[in-house]
Amino acid sequence: MGSEDYTASANLNGHPAAGIAVMMAPGANALDTATRVKDKIAEYQRQMPQGYDIAYPKDSTEFIKISVEDVIQTLFEAIALVVCVMYLFLQNFRATLIPAVAVPVVLLGTFGVLALFGYSINTLTLFAMVLAIGLLVDDAIVVVENVERIMRDEGLSAREATEKSMGEISGALIAIALVLSAVFLPMAFFGGSTGVIYRQFSITIISAMMLSVVVALTLTPALCGALLSHSKPHTTGFFGAFNRLWGRTEQGYQHRVIGGLRRSATMMGAFALICAVMALAMWKLPGSFLPAEDQGEIMVQYTLPAGATAVRTAEVRRQVTDWFLTKEKANTSAIFTVDGFSFSGSGQNAGMAFVSLKNWSQRKGEANTAQAIALRATKELGSIRDASLFAMTPPSVDGLGQSNGFTFELMASGGTDRDSLMKMRSQLLAAANQSPQLQSVRANDLPQMPQLQVDIDNNKAVALGLSLSDVTATLSSAWGGTYVNDFIDRGRVKKVYIQGDSDSRAVPADLGKWFVRGSDDAMTPFSAFATTRWQYGPESLVRYNGSAAFEIQGENAAGSSSGAAMDKMEALANSLPAGTTWAWSGMSLQEKLASGQAMSLYAISILVVFLCLAALYESWSVPFSVIMVIPLGLLGAALAAWLRDLNNDVYFQVALLTTIGLSSKNAILIVEFAESAVDEGYSLSRAAIRAAQTRLRPIVMTSLAFIAGVLPLAVATGAGANSRVAIGSGIIGGTLTATLLAVFFVPLFFVLVKRFFTRQRPSQE
Repeated sequence: MGSEDYTASANLNGHPAAGIAVMMAPGANALDTATRVKDKIAEYQRQMPQGYDIAYPKDSTEFIKISVEDVIQTLFEAIALVVCVMYLFLQNFRATLIPAVAVPVVLLGTFGVLALFGYSINTLTLFAMVLAIGLLVDDAIVVVENVERIMRDEGLSAREATEKSMGEISGALIAIALVLSAVFLPMAFFGGSTGVIYRQFSITIISAMMLSVVVALTLTPALCGALLSHSKPHTTGFFGAFNRLWGRTEQGYQHRVIGGLRRSATMMGAFALICAVMALAMWKLPGSFLPAEDQGEIMVQYTLPAGATAVRTAEVRRQVTDWFLTKEKANTSAIFTVDGFSFSGSGQNAGMAFVSLKNWSQRKGEANTAQAIALRATKELGSIRDASLFAMTPPSVDGLGQSNGFTFELMASGGTDRDSLMKMRSQLLAAANQSPQLQSVRANDLPQMPQLQVDIDNNKAVALGLSLSDVTATLSSAWGGTYVNDFIDRGRVKKVYIQGDSDSRAVPADLGKWFVRGSDDAMTPFSAFATTRWQYGPESLVRYNGSAAFEIQGENAAGSSSGAAMDKMEALANSLPAGTTWAWSGMSLQEKLASGQAMSLYAISILVVFLCLAALYESWSVPFSVIMVIPLGLLGAALAAWLRDLNNDVYFQVALLTTIGLSSKNAILIVEFAESAVDEGYSLSRAAIRAAQTRLRPIVMTSLAFIAGVLPLAVATGAGANSRVAIGSGIIGGTLTATLLAVFFVPLFFVLVKRFFTRQRPSQE
């Protein structure tokens, strides 16, 4: 009786341990599965002998749980900030209450829609909820602000003002909802890993927007008619000072809009310059797939030279364990090590350490992030003699690769043999490790190991009445072991193997002790037809897309993006001699696919917005007036990414799409009102000026409310913070420029586009 496998051994914090890996089935909920597994293990723990204990050194659900908790906290912070912004402008508790009521109503409805589509409450849907907070109060704010304006300017009652207000802005509200939905709708149809992320954002935001406009057209007017009343503007105190400042702002804004219309050529020149700067900034923005998150885990892979014993591997493991438990004691919670196994392969010269870090609240500062600790571990533990060691963080998406960084497949083509391919791999690794854009580039396999080659003389074997199948079966059973059947031992099913005694398979000369039964039942020794020799060979043979391949892993160096690192690897691989080809796999493959989809996504979204507006207004001038605003918002998003050192990843692309929708929303509020003024007999210029002046307050209110709602994302820290920062920073930058610049350019765009389509000259106005 003995262990089925002696190739691997495990330790927890330096003490012997037995590890059990639990993997989720497709479609399972991570948090629910982890809870049920722990409950079941707790039942078994009560039956364990004294001296044994249960620990969870690697629990990926902890990151998920804390990420969800942080996003929920962000959700409440966003609601509070949005309410504060509304109260600042409305300066009335009743007026502020009306848009605030829309928040729980729409959120509850959105959760119902998510349940209908089979989505759970996760970090992605909660991200989208935070974005929706600012969007879903926009419609209600526009309604309340317009009702109050009519009550103040025309002296109507709340009921009469509400009826008139809804006649003025219902079209704009529907247009805004359709445009924002049109922006996010194409995301729902993208495939692959990127599509999974896009789809949850898309469905969540579209659901919230549709419910928001329904509330703004039904519940909000009813509340306005019931709750609003005439009140005098504040003239003293904080609100009095704010109102005086806002009055001066409106006057200055009106003069600048008039000046912009008079100097249209200069303004269009400035717009062309803005477009050029935006295009350059977007082109220079480094590409990536997903931001590297601090998931509270580090993995350390260590490999010794070929032929190294398990004792030497255990000594390296001890040094790795001691380093984390002493030098990184303040950051390390536990370290689980496995000798005999690594991502590169299994063997007595390989091992892995899985380091669980302390809670994010206990690891403040950039120096204590998982990425910083991994870099220190690679640098300091790399000095261990006769060991190749790399520390890495888990991939951003579980299942897409083994770690963060890139995964590159170098493949043979045109009949290239394995030895030639290995030489080209060594050449590529040497060049990659000299590049300033790359770091920790290594082959993801074990070094070639000493192997005992048994050469069988087929002619002699046949002459002796032996078949090759009998020879290999005997050799396999005697030296490797062969499974026979199962038996029951104390209620447990155990396996039966046959294998030669250890003293009969210890050295190559022991092969002579073994005989093979021939067809005539005669026993023939191996020495009669076989010889042995030592050689070096790979532990395993890897093929990718049917071709012999070597897998290479690495990371982008500090100051370089994953996209730039991948471009550099492609350039180096293309410089190799003929006989090789290459491909990306894992998360790198998804990044390549995502980068190709991004431009298509932007183009489709803008096209759908254009067609939606053209159908809604039965006009070509309105869509052009709105679409021309989009570069103004994209400029701010790109500048925000540059200032905060962000990459153009999937989450930032969500921010760009949101910016497209917000830019269009601001333009619609002005263009819709200007169109109505033209129908009433105003000239183009006067209609644009009147619309800009009237719509400035709701535009600024809704934009500031949205920025306030997204602000907690932009300043997030802790678990999953990098994703939130990418979305929040991009949206805030885009919203700022889409508001500050659009309020001056939209009136001009409306006038110029309208003149172009009507062939009307300024002198005819």
